[in-house]
Amino acid sequence: MQFQISDELIEKIKYLIENKNDEELLLHLEDVHHADIAEILTELDLEEATYLVKVLDSQKTAEALMELDTGVRERILETLSSREIADELQEMDTDDAADIISELPLERQQNVIAEIDDEEHADHIVELLRYDEDSAGGLMAKELVKVNENWSVTGCMTEMRKQAENVTRVHSIYVVDNKDKLKGRLSLKDLLTAPSNANISDVYIPQVDYVSVHTDGEEVARVMQKYDLEAIPVVDEMGRLVGRVTIDDIVDFIREEAERDYQMAAGISEDVEADSNIFKQTRARLPWLLIGMFGGLGAASIISGFSTIMQLFPKLLIFVPLIQATAGNVGVQSSAIVVQGLANGSLKGHIWGRLAKEASLALVNGLSIALIVFAISTYFFDTSYTESVSIGIALISVILLAALIGTFIPIILDKNNIDPAVATGPFITTSNDVFGILTYFLIAKAILGF
Repeated sequence: MQFQISDELIEKIKYLIENKNDEELLLHLEDVHHADIAEILTELDLEEATYLVKVLDSQKTAEALMELDTGVRERILETLSSREIADELQEMDTDDAADIISELPLERQQNVIAEIDDEEHADHIVELLRYDEDSAGGLMAKELVKVNENWSVTGCMTEMRKQAENVTRVHSIYVVDNKDKLKGRLSLKDLLTAPSNANISDVYIPQVDYVSVHTDGEEVARVMQKYDLEAIPVVDEMGRLVGRVTIDDIVDFIREEAERDYQMAAGISEDVEADSNIFKQTRARLPWLLIGMFGGLGAASIISGFSTIMQLFPKLLIFVPLIQATAGNVGVQSSAIVVQGLANGSLKGHIWGRLAKEASLALVNGLSIALIVFAISTYFFDTSYTESVSIGIALISVILLAALIGTFIPIILDKNNIDPAVATGPFITTSNDVFGILTYFLIAKAILGF
């Protein structure tokens, strides 16, 4: 049966913390999963959460800390001493420990690392901190099981047992040479069925997928997804095995990237949480709002420039919101498909081929919408035939232009190593609003003769 976190349980934990009844508190949470511990921590205030972290076993709280939202975790860590944080890090895999310590101020990082008793663990954490957090080096863990190609089958079993003690999950066994260069992987079945006097070089599989420490995280995710890998080895510039990236780390990376792109598409330029302070949220949102404001002012100035034609044909103004909404929606749709294709590597072919396809699709959609709007404007808004024609042609033109802008901009940004996610949302919507209004009135002016 799934563990349930109820209001009664939270109140009970709060009561035990208030009365410092550690014995009963430990009894209540003895068999609770670390993910549930993390959920409980979010229900407590900062002082209560800190107290619970200090009371519980470090092995459980270390895993629980990794499940917390960044903002909640940072506030808890601020209340812990360097020694207490070091105790938590010693119970974590090196990649998780590096993620935690990277959130601390530089001076505090040094103090915490100095408090870690296991020097090898501390060295590994320091090594991981050197890599970009979104690269294979930043995502990898140092814990793995490896065997030398020159070892005997019997001899390697003892060494594997020692290494496995420090590995949470053994996904693969990697084979290296005397210089630690990756040679291949070892099947557990082949190892168990091999003659006892055989060497690893006789039974290992030389084909193995791997990535470099500098490989981008998105590329690592693509390779693991393509080949259905639960883990992938990471090598340095000399081909030496230095770590592995596991599927749980990649899932977390993909989720964080998706959240980041979603915020970017929504016009939030910085990673923020719902409980982030007002200054941080304002800093993240205001730039895009200002872009939207200037775009709106641009559209307003364009409309004012066509005041004469609006005085003669006032019903044209009725359809301005339609033009803006349609242009914005078409642009976002086109850019979303392109951004998705760039992200998963499915966008193939020359840029002009992609633009031609989007243009064809825009023409079909534009004709369909224009015919509907032509009928509605004629029979329900009592516009003249010429006005309805100008509105319909303008709609087709605006949809075509918006589709091309929505396709072209993400591709150009990607080619210049800029995250194409910035092209979606406010950027595309605002630009299409301005160009859409300009196109609308220019076409109306040309057709209506003013």
